[in-house]
Amino acid sequence: MTSPEPRPAPATLEAVAAAAGVSRSTVSRVVNGSTRVSPEVLAAVTEAIEALRYTPNRAARSLASRQTKVIALVVPEESGKFFGDPYFASIVEGIGKGLEQSDYVLTLQLTSPAAPSEKVTRYLLGGNVDGALVVSHHSGDHFLAGLSHTLPVVFGGRPLRQEEQGSYFVDVDNVAGAAMGTRYLIGLGRERIAAIGGARDMPAGIDRAEGFARTMAAAGLDAELTAWGDFTMLGGARAMRALLDRQPNLDAVFVASDLMAAGAVSVLRQRGRLIPEDVAVVGFDDSPAATGGEVMLTTVRQPSVEMGERMAQLLLALLRGEKPQRENVMQTRMVVRDSA
Repeated sequence: MTSPEPRPAPATLEAVAAAAGVSRSTVSRVVNGSTRVSPEVLAAVTEAIEALRYTPNRAARSLASRQTKVIALVVPEESGKFFGDPYFASIVEGIGKGLEQSDYVLTLQLTSPAAPSEKVTRYLLGGNVDGALVVSHHSGDHFLAGLSHTLPVVFGGRPLRQEEQGSYFVDVDNVAGAAMGTRYLIGLGRERIAAIGGARDMPAGIDRAEGFARTMAAAGLDAELTAWGDFTMLGGARAMRALLDRQPNLDAVFVASDLMAAGAVSVLRQRGRLIPEDVAVVGFDDSPAATGGEVMLTTVRQPSVEMGERMAQLLLALLRGEKPQRENVMQTRMVVRDSA
């Protein structure tokens, strides 16, 4: 076997300066975006950087600018839920798009829904990040509620707690989206309509349940046939079993997420119900879970990738010292497939 050839040492600031025929401090000014250099010098340094494939030392730049160029993605969920829910994958994809043209890198911080660990708290408040994106926050997230007083923060989802009022956030109108899905089921002539709600300590869970209840009441229908899940497939299956035990003849179900709807569909099929002939099912998200299961789901689409991208753009604007719009609400729409 032959030994691999050693990699060439990375180019240094001094090497770039020598190639461009300028001082080290001049190269440093160019690298850090200073305008105090002539166009000719800027061109010479840029050409040397490209020729030598010089990569600026992030740590050194951070010391000079007092910026880390790091953004934390804070998700108060267990790791199994984060990696198992396609909604999070879409949000992260969008955040990646939003940060792609910037100098910022993203670091993931998973923490308990009840309270962040001491390690996460130290990390976020210890000067390690310039800002944070918070996704899937719960009413018990007291620390995260006040995080925006210390760091620039953008939330995915409307603020729930009083101390979060005035925060920057990106969301959809979950009440209106749930109302849309419920009206669709009513329009199909279904009358014994049930609902599977999401987590009761999260804005999306609360708002989607409210949209269902309001719409049912407006149509003169009973909204009491509701069970609560936790935005997981297992939670949706458990809630569906409970609903069928209470009302075996229900003819439709609005489910507050596609992942829970996939669990509900599995239980309906186990119980011998035909979808949509016996029971029509409408989900929420239009995530890959809507098209990857036993039945293609009719669902309320929220633009998750675009929401993540908008979150990143808002945070970058804050980090530039701008004052963007605080409340950013995006549109939902119905996507009709086989389940309804």
